[in-house]
Amino acid sequence: MNGLLYLCVVGIWGTTWFAIALQQGEVPLLVSIFWRFALAGSLLLVMSRWRLGKNHLSWRDHGFCFLQGLCAFSLNFFCFYLAAAHITTGIESVIFSMAILFNAINQALFYRTTPVKRFWPAAALGIIGIAILFSDQWGAKQFSTSLGLGIALSLLGTYGFSLGNMLSIRHQRRGLAILTTNSWAMCYGAAVAGAGAYLLGYSFVLPAQPLYLGALGYLALFGSVIGFGAYYLLVGRIGAGQAAYATVLFPLVALAISTRFEGYQWHLHAVVGLGVILLGNFIMFFPLHKIKKSRLRSLFASVTIEGKRSDLP
Repeated sequence: MNGLLYLCVVGIWGTTWFAIALQQGEVPLLVSIFWRFALAGSLLLVMSRWRLGKNHLSWRDHGFCFLQGLCAFSLNFFCFYLAAAHITTGIESVIFSMAILFNAINQALFYRTTPVKRFWPAAALGIIGIAILFSDQWGAKQFSTSLGLGIALSLLGTYGFSLGNMLSIRHQRRGLAILTTNSWAMCYGAAVAGAGAYLLGYSFVLPAQPLYLGALGYLALFGSVIGFGAYYLLVGRIGAGQAAYATVLFPLVALAISTRFEGYQWHLHAVVGLGVILLGNFIMFFPLHKIKKSRLRSLFASVTIEGKRSDLP
């Protein structure tokens, strides 16, 4: 089951980054975010009522759902949408793979878990990998403010996503249904984005462009309803640290799409940097010295087995 959920998350989230790029243009970012999560949240509320009946949340639970919506379905996506104007979406997805490290840090902060020893070399490799990835642009003459802004926004959005993971853990520890908490969190995230768009005087009328509307529909249904549902199921089943391993794999899908449609050019530093980042995340997920040869028959079999170990974050 965990393997199927991973495939779902990797396949869907690996393609949503390019769909975000397709929404760049005349529609203000806050309006795009509003419609994405208003549609997704409304659909989830209907599904929640149909499958679970009346599943009431306390006012306190609604408050935490609001915080989750703020972190995971509003402000973080505003950062990602802004970043897409400065760096390719494939590179955004690579930076987003750092979520596995942010999750380990946040679990230590909020749930008093101690990061495993392999966290430190994994974090070091992640930082070194990003440095290598952009090594040809760090020089004063080549590094641009636009690139730096894109990197910073992607990191900020990733950290917001990680905070949303922590709130999802809180919901599930209280026995709250993922379907219900996700639906309210998305609605609250849409409300925040909509309020910002309204205060700035933006129009909520969408353009009659098939490409934009198709991207919006895909992001709402697949990227939000199905993708986040599968991801948060993984968080509940095997923990945020292990669920975030999906973010290690989908950058490969996103980079392939970025290469084909955004003209991303591969250079030696890009290959090496990506490899170092993925190696760091792989070390973070797999305690290599404890994996027996018999467990290496299948990647997803290993994911299922290792996800149940109590010594993981």
